Amino acid sequence: MNRGLFHRVILCFILFGAVACDLLESHPYEVNVTYRDINRQAMEAIETACAGKETIRYVWMGDSHRWLDETEDFVKHVNGRDDIDFVMHGGDITDFGMNREFDWVHRLMRKLTVPYVALIGNHDLLGNGLDVYEKMYGELNFSFIAGITKFVCLNTNALEFDYSYPVPDFSFLSRERADTLDKSYAQTIVAMHANPYGEQFNNNVAPIFQGHLRRLKNLQFSMHAHAHKLMVNDFFDDGVLYYGCAAMKDRNYMVFTVDRNAYSYEVVYY
Repeated sequence: MNRGLFHRVILCFILFGAVACDLLESHPYEVNVTYRDINRQAMEAIETACAGKETIRYVWMGDSHRWLDETEDFVKHVNGRDDIDFVMHGGDITDFGMNREFDWVHRLMRKLTVPYVALIGNHDLLGNGLDVYEKMYGELNFSFIAGITKFVCLNTNALEFDYSYPVPDFSFLSRERADTLDKSYAQTIVAMHANPYGEQFNNNVAPIFQGHLRRLKNLQFSMHAHAHKLMVNDFFDDGVLYYGCAAMKDRNYMVFTVDRNAYSYEVVYY
């Protein structure tokens, strides 16, 4: 092989290696997370900051997907307020469940001046997103107490598990129901990504799901994301309202003010 051809071959290998490394850095099956236990740390901060409060005010938003500019502006807008206790991300943090996407969004959300927790969405389960979420954020089902209110946060993305995994997890809900005599909180709010009777939800068990929620301690209302639009529904005609938030692309979020046995909400545009 002449020297010129040899050098061109070596250069091709170097360039291919550089491109391949860059591709591998964004590979959907990468689980090399930078941040860990985000929800646990946030819940501890929320419970400490809200201890003793009867009135709390928090943000409900979701579906950041690929709308990073809008999410960055959301963070700046919330930080311009001084009346928010915490933020809840309703899931679909990412579009393709990629490690890099989770990282991008958290680098924006961590600039919030208040703690935030994030539920898992159906898009977050694509690729190796389940592994990334569990390492970065923690359990798929979790709960925390803010003041006198318990928030029960659920994985409701049944379709992504091909109905081979208990979604919703009724064992978890049974444990949450079992502490109704616990005096550390007075009422419950439920949060989820996919709403009942949506295409992601396991609608075969919707009535059972309703029964579990109705037996939670003093249930106030439920929240969901996923639909990419503002909506309010009484899915089971039982008086329990389900509030759906828009996606970040629409540049708005919901603010809930919760008191003992009472609440109000507003939609904030930015």
